[in-house]
Amino acid sequence: MFIQTEPTPNPAVLKFLPGRDVLGEGAREFRDADEGASSPLAKALFDLGDVTRVFFGGDFITVTKSEDIDWSHLKAPVLAAIMDHFTSGAPILTDDDGAGHDTTVYEGDTAQVVAEIKDLLDSRIRPAVAQDGGDIVFSRFEPDTGVVYLHMRGACSGCPSSSATLKAGVENMLKHYVPEVTRVEQTL
Repeated sequence: MFIQTEPTPNPAVLKFLPGRDVLGEGAREFRDADEGASSPLAKALFDLGDVTRVFFGGDFITVTKSEDIDWSHLKAPVLAAIMDHFTSGAPILTDDDGAGHDTTVYEGDTAQVVAEIKDLLDSRIRPAVAQDGGDIVFSRFEPDTGVVYLHMRGACSGCPSSSATLKAGVENMLKHYVPEVTRVEQTL
């Protein structure tokens, strides 16, 4: 098994490409070891220490390291944990919770606006940010103010350029295609 690595715009995050499906469809983020308990692979990565966040995409894994360690010391153990997992045949997840957009039900015109927002996210924005090892999912829409709240995951979470991506890229696109959108904000 050959696992490729790619840098991301976030220097604390490295993208690992195992050459096979990780989740296939959807994405999943683990913000700490407790959340990682629902995935044998995430648990193994957190057990290395110095891993602060793990994100699974369709065909990649991003790992966020703590500030006090260099990738030169952590990369080989992460590669070994990923290889051990895939050769073991263990499942990626032991549950299927938390895979995508918020599932709040909206009514009337608001439901149409939210559908348009989610469609743009899924068709144009999420594939672009996945190339950098991240993901952006819909959190909520406030129809009275036109504010869309999005959750950035994977390499996008905590990335120094995420604010610029959110405002210059995502906000401009959503405002252009969905006139009801006035602003985009990030949720944690």
